[in-house]
Amino acid sequence: MKIKWFLLITPAILSLILLQSYFWVPKYETQTEGNPERVWKFIIASIGDAKILNPILNADTSSSQIVSLVFEGLLDYDEEFKLRGRLATDWNITEMAYLIIDNEADFPDGTQITPVEMLKRVEIAIENIDKLNELVTDVKLLEPSERTETISTQDKNGKLVSLQVNLQIPARIQFDLNQVDQKFFNLLEPVIGPNYANNIAVDKLIKVSPAEHVDLVETSEFLSVFEHNPIILFNLRKGVYFQDGHEFDAADVKFTYEAIMNPKNISPRTSDFEPIKYLEIIDKHTVQVVYKRLFSPAINAWSMGILPKHLLNKAALQKEMDERNLSAAARDSFGMRDSKFNRNPIGVGPFTFTKWKSDEYIHLTRYEDYWEGPTEYKEYYYRVIPDSVTQEVEFRSGAIDTYHPEPHQVVRYKDNDAYQSFSSLSFAYTYIGYNNRKKLFKDKRVRQALGMAINVNEIIEYILYGEGERVTGPYPKNTQWYNHDVAALPYDPKAAKRILNDLGWHKNSAGWLEKDGKIFEFNLITNNGNLQRKAIMTIAQNSWHKLGIKCNTQLFEWAVFLRDFVNKGEFDAVVLGWSMGIDPDLYQIWHSSQSGPNQLNFVGYSNPEADKLILQIRQEYDFAIQRKLTHRLHELLVDEQPYTFLYAPLSNLVLDKKIVIAAKDGSYSKIKSTKTGSVFFNFNRWKKLDFTPDL
Repeated sequence: MKIKWFLLITPAILSLILLQSYFWVPKYETQTEGNPERVWKFIIASIGDAKILNPILNADTSSSQIVSLVFEGLLDYDEEFKLRGRLATDWNITEMAYLIIDNEADFPDGTQITPVEMLKRVEIAIENIDKLNELVTDVKLLEPSERTETISTQDKNGKLVSLQVNLQIPARIQFDLNQVDQKFFNLLEPVIGPNYANNIAVDKLIKVSPAEHVDLVETSEFLSVFEHNPIILFNLRKGVYFQDGHEFDAADVKFTYEAIMNPKNISPRTSDFEPIKYLEIIDKHTVQVVYKRLFSPAINAWSMGILPKHLLNKAALQKEMDERNLSAAARDSFGMRDSKFNRNPIGVGPFTFTKWKSDEYIHLTRYEDYWEGPTEYKEYYYRVIPDSVTQEVEFRSGAIDTYHPEPHQVVRYKDNDAYQSFSSLSFAYTYIGYNNRKKLFKDKRVRQALGMAINVNEIIEYILYGEGERVTGPYPKNTQWYNHDVAALPYDPKAAKRILNDLGWHKNSAGWLEKDGKIFEFNLITNNGNLQRKAIMTIAQNSWHKLGIKCNTQLFEWAVFLRDFVNKGEFDAVVLGWSMGIDPDLYQIWHSSQSGPNQLNFVGYSNPEADKLILQIRQEYDFAIQRKLTHRLHELLVDEQPYTFLYAPLSNLVLDKKIVIAAKDGSYSKIKSTKTGSVFFNFNRWKKLDFTPDL
């Protein structure tokens, strides 16, 4: 009898416990009840942990997110997509240009060239040619000189070698220009003639020691007949302090640059700063950066966080080695990458580092002496939650403040008034890339036909649930570099079939396209774990099968996919995506020189016109001219179809509706995204209320 009553009563008791727990377990709407401090904490979640919290060393999104809060750069972008000063109050871009004087040549009128006569004729040209008169602020004659530079570089085996480069510099004319102009020397053709540079053997003026490494040196980097030296002068903000109380100044900027260029640190930022000739400290709050060649992306690199010299210089690292009592062997290899600083960073940003518990969370605290004023939030938590389902549950319970819904979940949140929902076109795109080295894909008409067989609009509708937009070319659609006048490749399987038939491909008895006894067959691969790419691969395979193309598909783990196929260029076709930046420089992805092993032009695209356009774009400082060049490059790539460009996904974010932008007068406003799609631009002014406002 007791057992019977136990079995009857126990379920009832458990039901009552569960029922009453509904009223005391925190819910989204009541998350601050009993925990008023919750409004001062901003909590986000990510599927992966950070790796290294150092702005010149990190290369992953998770680390970058934390680094951007602890450190600050000289500048960044505002709401309107324009550069604004941060640790630099302002900057000015000018140029020094140099012309080598060839004493063995003649002027166009047959008179022999001398340094004095060259200077005289140049000065007359500046007076009489309007464009030169507008550009040149000063001109002078430099006497012949000799200079020796010591550089460190890697040999063919990856070993670090030290080289001495001796330069015998002839007399030169130095021009000071008030802006950068890559066509400046064309303006001097009335003085020097159109072929002046062709007769001067600059290589003979340069000697490399040891001589067997001469092939490791690009001589034009040290001396050229026409030399462009763009200059950026930064005026630094005064009264800025690192989070340990040490004042920020020009020495920190110079140290950061030198740390990036130190081969021992293996910084992924090296390519952005390699074009720098030298960085000079003018005074405590002024630095001048002189570039050795035209490089228009230069200014964007200075948005990277600045390091504290006093905590990472040679003396500081020596002190750390002593404190850690490292062995002699460990000291020999010890560098910035080994420092404790990378897990205990100190910058000048709005938040100070507090704690990092690997694979669980990173905790930051408000920096009260931040130069722009302390943030509204007192604490920032970055939680590692690998499972997206768990992330959504935590968000809906109020345990985290943001959530990135999957495409099929977006409508659910847009229709729910309890949340703020944001959607913007991302700076990324997905594509099918063809190995242009393969005989099968060499003819652009084949690549065009393959693209015309795929219904991209259906991919967007059924795989992305409409959360994406068709793209036609290599630039983010929401930038001025994208050419909106270029039409998308039409979905036209019949026309695709005609193209292939015209090229000699016809169906055999088995139904496969065949030419010269060979079946039109290739492998399409992508990485495992990405359901959208897997679905695209299946759709492409089916579309091509309808034409009689035998496409085999394979999935590989990410590391294997990159190491054995993509990096080696040993594949037929791939489904991949690019996450793009704001700058229009596409040198690494599309220039023919970047198609070797482990380089980013892994599809082996090569086109002389594209190469020329890419170089012009990265050397052009006038945005209007850059835009014309990028539009032409876009048009060319659409015609060539080295990729089948598919879509740019929409970036979706859901946010707690209690979070607002606070003003100094106590009022608050609704959060809005910027032109770049960034929701977090005004994050330092975000505030969480203990009620849901009516905005």
